[in-house]
Amino acid sequence: MDTCRIPANASKCSGNTMECFMVLSTPAQKISIGILCGLFGTMCVFENALVLYLIFSSPRTRKKPSYLFIGSLALADILASIIFVCSFVNFHVFNEAGFSKEVFLLQLGGVNTSFSASLSSLLLTALDRYISISRPSEYKLLMTRKRAWTALAVLWVSCATIACLPLLGWNCCVLDSTCSELFPFVDDNYLSGWICFIVVLLGCIVYAYAHVLWRARQHVAYMEKHQAQAGKQNTRMRMDVMLAKTLVMVLAVLMLCWSPVLVLMIYSIFARLSDRLRKVFAFCSTLCLLNSMVNPIIYALRSKELFSSLRRVFSHFRRQLKAAEESPEAESTHKSSVIET
Repeated sequence: MDTCRIPANASKCSGNTMECFMVLSTPAQKISIGILCGLFGTMCVFENALVLYLIFSSPRTRKKPSYLFIGSLALADILASIIFVCSFVNFHVFNEAGFSKEVFLLQLGGVNTSFSASLSSLLLTALDRYISISRPSEYKLLMTRKRAWTALAVLWVSCATIACLPLLGWNCCVLDSTCSELFPFVDDNYLSGWICFIVVLLGCIVYAYAHVLWRARQHVAYMEKHQAQAGKQNTRMRMDVMLAKTLVMVLAVLMLCWSPVLVLMIYSIFARLSDRLRKVFAFCSTLCLLNSMVNPIIYALRSKELFSSLRRVFSHFRRQLKAAEESPEAESTHKSSVIET
């Protein structure tokens, strides 16, 4: 087992670095975390897998850059839920610490990559909507499929590179620096940089959506003054109202799920955390998983095209189920008629 400088408030751990971070002390806490992770993780994988199927099963949607970004968001959320749930439950619930520093940092890198890619995909979605409403006449020229795929490639490579820096050597064991009180082997300076990266992403998302919301309110105000104009503008006003409601939901859920974790991370850099706060952080971490579960509902299923595809899938499933239920009856009827004959 690799050893390095342990947080000052964890000195009672008798030198076992990994056990210092196993903060859930009662069976009730472990069961609660296990239930939350199991429920959120299962729903997250199911919902986002359904979104990916709806997007890439339709030639019309998989060619649009906006749906490519939503597909990237769904893929990132699936990876985040699988890697996070497996590593988090294994560590905090089953107290498994029999792995090396490299294995732990690889798991942490996978979690950071997927959550960072999820937020970065939200940013690309926000920028896509920002361009569509601020420069509608140039949107198709500015947002092509080639540029969308290039942006996604840069996104995933950047997130993976930043997340793997501790595994590549930027950790407190190699540098003999102060370790984070929240994550084993993680250097405080790296944690500060990662927090800044996430805060910048969130700030850009909020700015882009705030601008889109402002433009939507402008459209609503304009069209309320020109209600005499027909149909098309009234339809556009209804779309703007729906967009505004969606964006309010997006920002509210995003801030609700990420703020507690980021606040505790920032606090851990400047002050010493009590055991109670570290337990609170463990439970707040599941809110990021909740965000990944809610994303497909907000971004995908509120889309008319994807919702129509979803209804077609369910209708097809019901028809198949009905046919399967009726076929034994038809077969028995056929056999009875043969016997009578």
